[in-house]
Amino acid sequence: MKYYLVAGEASGDLHGANLMKALKALDTDANFRYFGGDLMKAEGGELVKHYADMAFMGFAEVVMNLGTILKNLKRCKDDISQYHPDVLILIDFPGFNLKIAEYAKSRGILVCYYISPKVWAWNQKRVLKIKRVVDHLFCILPFEVDFYKSWGMDIDYVGNPLLDAVDAFKPDTDFLKKHGLGNKKLVALLPGSRKQEISRLLPEMLSITEHFPDHQFVIAGAPSFDSSYYDQYLQGKNVPVIFSATYDILHHAEAAIVASGTATLETALFNVPQIVVYKGNPITIAIGRVVIKIGFISLVNLIMDKAVVKELIQQDCNTPNILAELNALLYNNTYRAAMLANYHQLHLKMGMPGASAKTATLIVKYAAKK
Repeated sequence: MKYYLVAGEASGDLHGANLMKALKALDTDANFRYFGGDLMKAEGGELVKHYADMAFMGFAEVVMNLGTILKNLKRCKDDISQYHPDVLILIDFPGFNLKIAEYAKSRGILVCYYISPKVWAWNQKRVLKIKRVVDHLFCILPFEVDFYKSWGMDIDYVGNPLLDAVDAFKPDTDFLKKHGLGNKKLVALLPGSRKQEISRLLPEMLSITEHFPDHQFVIAGAPSFDSSYYDQYLQGKNVPVIFSATYDILHHAEAAIVASGTATLETALFNVPQIVVYKGNPITIAIGRVVIKIGFISLVNLIMDKAVVKELIQQDCNTPNILAELNALLYNNTYRAAMLANYHQLHLKMGMPGASAKTATLIVKYAAKK
């Protein structure tokens, strides 16, 4: 069968790659074309557009880059029309992907949506559009099942694909030696994969490094950039940037400072105590405070429905607050133990690995029926 996938950011690239691997195991004639990234490219098929040219975060950023977004939408629609896949698989990235879903549905293409749009956070009436333009929706967060049911929508709950990725991880036994990290305990800095995130968050993360001489700080570099991009923020600091090794960094980390997003859940699954940080365009934040209907921004807190990890948002994301919180994570044993106990409960809620294989099985089944 012919599969067309659309992933617009680093996490989507990861989940898309794992899904492609699972589809190939079930369908020996699988043929792929996609918007995605390097991980998906490694699985074969044809990469049409890299997510590095697509990821714009926030209301204001979307408006400022509207021309580029519209060009990307047109290219995606035209490419789908020429390829005419048996199945369109959309991965998260709702602002873009719901428009692509509507287009594909109007042309009789089976539309599968993997990793539900976070409509429970704001503008919940978008569920009505999802019901109209998506044939099969695959959810990865436990609380989404009841949410969609309340709107009269049947969905497939497949578990979380991050469990697959973490379960498949094999630590590099030479990691520390290979990167000259010595014997100091590590603090992981995960400033995100978009320029806007990195430019706003990395300076704040780096501002506290001199206060912890007994720890080695390490930046998990985004695959869409190279080391020279990070030099503007480092200004001579002894903080290495390591690419394509986020899980190895987390495997060795004693604590982490993490940009809000998928990485917060990955960090928790590695049992690394963390601080969650976020800074956006002031206009975006102002609009968000009005329309967003959830009490937390990190996946850890959302899934647990309580404040498990500290969230430092906008003006609260500053040097004194990050410094105080990291001190607590590193040196307050009671505080660390409480967070780790909550992580244990999170693991129980998340369930077992297998989301990629389960989703692939359902997609192949639904495509065969069509």
